[in-house]
Amino acid sequence: MNTYEENVVDPSKRHDFVLIFDVTDGNPNGDPDAGNLPRVDPETMQGIVTDVALKRKVRDYIALTQGLDEKRQIYVKHRGILTQEQKMAFDKLGFDEDTKDIKQINDAKAWMCEHFYDTRLFGAVMSTKKFNAGQVRGPVQLTFARSVDQVVPLDITITRVALTNGDDVSTGNAEDTEASSGQMGRKAYLPYGLYVAYGFFSPAFAKQTGVDEKDLSLFWESLERMWDFDRSASHGRMACRGLYVFTHENQYGNAPTHKLFDLIEVNKKKSVEVPRKFHDYEVTIDDKILEGVTLDKLVD
Repeated sequence: MNTYEENVVDPSKRHDFVLIFDVTDGNPNGDPDAGNLPRVDPETMQGIVTDVALKRKVRDYIALTQGLDEKRQIYVKHRGILTQEQKMAFDKLGFDEDTKDIKQINDAKAWMCEHFYDTRLFGAVMSTKKFNAGQVRGPVQLTFARSVDQVVPLDITITRVALTNGDDVSTGNAEDTEASSGQMGRKAYLPYGLYVAYGFFSPAFAKQTGVDEKDLSLFWESLERMWDFDRSASHGRMACRGLYVFTHENQYGNAPTHKLFDLIEVNKKKSVEVPRKFHDYEVTIDDKILEGVTLDKLVD
């Protein structure tokens, strides 16, 4: 686990953060309503990566690196059944699955927060008919990530020389052992895109869900390293290029978040016409940090 300054892993303080990442020759977040093309804002043609997609990467990183820790299990598993996780709480606490008792529901909610990392951090809606564990508002919230410049979603034709079944060939003979031709397919990607997302950590909600220093440290670590554990042919090359955390002395904040975010600017270099790498951009930070706020550059 990475070692961070005590300041940024303190769950009793408010943190606002900026995450910068890029993709090269890949699809960072396909849109099922557009044939899995990379998501874009249709008015500006800026690329979009949803908060849900970013949280999925965090969850997968935690599941991979902390899977043996019973206090850091993942509630929203890949292809998981949510009520099965809630049933665990009811079985451990000895509650009836149809309970309407508010205290038992709150106890089940507390058990879920204690044992599931993503429930503690992101919150969850667990108010199902059976195994009702209430609702949790998580202390960590993320925005959509938006690309700095316009992106160009491309959809190219690919081929493969092998077929899945013998009856896929033109002869229709399922006993054929050699394909007479290949098959065509499609692949969606971006040549390049640099994205910026924003996030918020509320200590008031962290106190309610039980987030501790290790939880917060693991969260910063996941934002930096999760890309290396999410490789696939469709994602191309993705990497964290910047992670900046503003920490407030006052748990309710010492400055408006938007003013802090405005201190960090990402712009394409004037000499570059078509960006194709991170070094085609420059990140500038205004050193006029507001009183009562510190800035930690976890990835720079």
